[in-house]
Amino acid sequence: MNRKQKIIKKTAKRAKARLNKHTPPSVKKYVSKGDRAKELAREQAEMAAKANELAKEQPAVDTDVAIEPPATDGTNDKSDA
Repeated sequence: MNRKQKIIKKTAKRAKARLNKHTPPSVKKYVSKGDRAKELAREQAEMAAKANELAKEQPAVDTDVAIEPPATDGTNDKSDA
C-alpha cells in the first residue's frame, strides 16, 4: 500500500468512528451497603404507612365468621347417568 492509500484508509476509519457516538454507561455510582439498607427501610416505612391508611379507610370486615362448604348428601351432581 502506498502512502496515499494509507491516508485514505485512515481518514475512512476516522469518519466511521465519528458515527459511533459514545454513550455513557448506564451503571450508576456505587451505593454502600448501609445506604442501601437505609433506603430499603425508608421504602418499607412508606409502604407500611400506606397500608395503615388503606386499613383505616376500609370498613372492618368480620373475620370470625367461618364459611362452611355446602353440605353433600352423598350424591354426585356431576354424573347424570
